[in-house]
This record gives sequence, C-alpha cells and structure tokens, in this order.
Amino acid sequence: MRDVLPEITGWWRSGLSFGLATVVSTFSSAPRPPGAAMAVRGDEVVGSVSGGCVEGAVFELAAGIDEPVLQRYGVTDDDAFAVGLTCGGIIDILVEPVSVETFPELGDIARSVEGHEPVAVATVVSGPGRVGARRVVWPGRSSGTLGLDRLDEAVDDDARGMLAQGVTGIRRYGPQGERRLDDLAVFVHSFAPPPRMLVFGAIDFAAAVARLGKFLGYHVTVCDARPVFATPRRFPEADEVVVKWPHDYLASVGVDGRTVICVLTHDPKFDVPLLEVALRTPAGYVGAMGSRRTHEDRLARLREAGLGEEELARLRSPIGLDLGARTPEETAVSIAAELIQLRWGGSGRPLSDTAGRIHHEGP
Repeated sequence: MRDVLPEITGWWRSGLSFGLATVVSTFSSAPRPPGAAMAVRGDEVVGSVSGGCVEGAVFELAAGIDEPVLQRYGVTDDDAFAVGLTCGGIIDILVEPVSVETFPELGDIARSVEGHEPVAVATVVSGPGRVGARRVVWPGRSSGTLGLDRLDEAVDDDARGMLAQGVTGIRRYGPQGERRLDDLAVFVHSFAPPPRMLVFGAIDFAAAVARLGKFLGYHVTVCDARPVFATPRRFPEADEVVVKWPHDYLASVGVDGRTVICVLTHDPKFDVPLLEVALRTPAGYVGAMGSRRTHEDRLARLREAGLGEEELARLRSPIGLDLGARTPEETAVSIAAELIQLRWGGSGRPLSDTAGRIHHEGP
C-alpha cells in the first residue's frame, strides 16, 4: 500500500474515483502479504496483489466496482484451470470503490505516512457489520466508525497495539465488539514508521549495507566518529549520516524491537563500548563484523566490561549468513539474508533441499 499511496492520493486529490484491491489475509503459499494493494482507474493500474497469478481477474473486478466486496482466490481440485494461484495458496482480497466521498480520510492518512506519523486503517471485511466500514486510528485520536461505539473502542485498542509492533492483519470480534467472539472480521492495516537500521563504521561495507537496507525498507543511519569518512557524499542511499562517537550516538536515539544494529568498525576502541550499549537495548538484531579471532577477543572484552552470557548470546558475529561472501556487496546480501531469515523464520537452506510450504508466517 505504501508503494501505491502517492499515485492514488494524486487521483483522490484530483477528484477522480478508482477501484482499490487490498490483500487482507493469506493461506499457505500466497505470493503477496496482507497489505499488498493494486489500484485501477480506467486502463491504468498501479501496484500488485499476487505477483501476476490473479491480477487479470482483480483488474476486471476493481475496474467496475461500486460496492465493497471480499473476494477469495485460490486453486480448487474441481477446476484447476479456474482463476487462482498457481502456487496453491489462497488470498482474500477486499475490493472497494475509492473517491473523496467514499474515503474522506485518505488525505490525512497520506500526510501521516509521508510525515512518518503512525496511523492504522481498520476496515470491516466480513461478518454482520457493513463491509467496507472504516475507522482510522492514530496514537492519540481516531476518525470514522465501524458502526458501534463498543466495536470502535475495541478496535482502537488493538490497532494501537498493532501499530506499536508494526503488525498488519485480521482481528475478529463479536457483533457488538466482543473480543471472545469471531463473527466479524476487521482488517487492520498498520502504517508504522519504517524500522531503523543503524550502521556503524563509515567504510565500503557500510555503503553496501546502507544500500541494501534502504532497498528492504529501513530508515538507514550511518554513524562514525571520523568526519573525513562520514559524509553524505560517500553514503548517498543513507537517510542520514552522523558524525559522533558510535556509543554516544546509540545511547541518544530510540531503539525498539524492529531496530537493526550493524557494527562494521571491527576496531575495539569503537565496537566494544558500542556493543556494551547495543546489547542492552531491545534491538531486534545486533550484528558485528570481524573474523572469528576478532569475535573471541571482542567477547572477552565485553565480559570484562560486565556483560552477561544472556546479553552476549544476542550478538550475531561474524555478521550475516554463510554465503561465501567476499565483496562489500556480497557481504551486504549475506546480512540482508540473515535479517530476512530471522524475520520470517526460514531455515537458510536451499529451497530445493526443503519440503512443505515456502512462505513462513514468522519465527
């Protein structure tokens, strides 16, 4: 949805109407995750909901949509040639008409996303409520209604919790908003600010990691204490380049469970005090570059500094997956691969050597 938002907001601000298709749930090996979106206006299409499998059918439906509808696509045993997913998965897609009249909050949502302000969009997709009813939830306010005050209150609480975790998905309630029932399905689309990637060490490897991090959707910061090396010109893909002692900078910024910390300095005077701070934060990933000998020396120094074994066990070093990487770009790919593996719970083995589902729900 982030990918199509600039385009559809332009249509919306011009007073144009269009069809919007959003993946709200998936089963088995679905190709796109919940939140993936495709917009259709006449013969113009932006975005994707399936990577090609059912795009044609969704286009036909979205092009003529006048009322919100939840449509399921998948392969059936009865008709293997019907419109469906060749991968064998199933996706539920909400298709709805969008205009200034039907979606008056779209402009506010776009401004929040552009300004990195957390916002969630909760939409009724099935059950006794009105399909397409929408409520927009910010950390401190809400707009719109799903039909009942009690339901709005329950969804507000859940949506804010999902925003804090950067989670998008279905939540189920009773017809009056009861949490222990599942008659009514509400799709909560979280637009949390992008997760942070903090890269320490202004070296060639850092430039490659910053490039990959930006590609994966992180807000990337490169930090180094040496002003001659830490320059925006050397790291054009980074969102910001900071000249400061790494441990001082890390202690001054907010870190949460989605934050990635990559320590590429492999110099004890930088990385030991930095890792002292990093391993005591809630960061989801802390990795450090260096040989196995460097790693053992680093562990000894960190133990001397007072870190316990549980804290040290969080350190991923040598950083990245074993891909045989040598160049900065190859090393960046190995780090990105490890981040993806940890996020989704993959084995890191070749898919040709594994059996069962390809897409994991998460670790």
